[in-house]
Amino acid sequence: MKFRRLSQAPSTATIVFDGQAISCQAGESVAAALLAVGVDHFRTTPVSGALRLPFCMIGNCFDCLVEIDGRSDRQACLSIVADGMIVRSQSGTGRWEGK
Repeated sequence: MKFRRLSQAPSTATIVFDGQAISCQAGESVAAALLAVGVDHFRTTPVSGALRLPFCMIGNCFDCLVEIDGRSDRQACLSIVADGMIVRSQSGTGRWEGK
């Protein structure tokens, strides 16, 4: 499934996801910004390593966990983009893996 933005407003912020600069619109969530550019997974599960993407987009499912500015276990669907934000995909649980 290909996600797209509903409006083509000009980009007002740039975040970096796993080393790649991504242009974002003001007020959108990190999850929406990543889905709009075709990111194929945000995290892996701790037990099986299965790839995960956002499921609910309202903060209930925790499938969108990422590291934001060095802090793991951030919900991408509830985090609003900020210019210069550094976002990394999360492997497993994040907080218990030496962070």
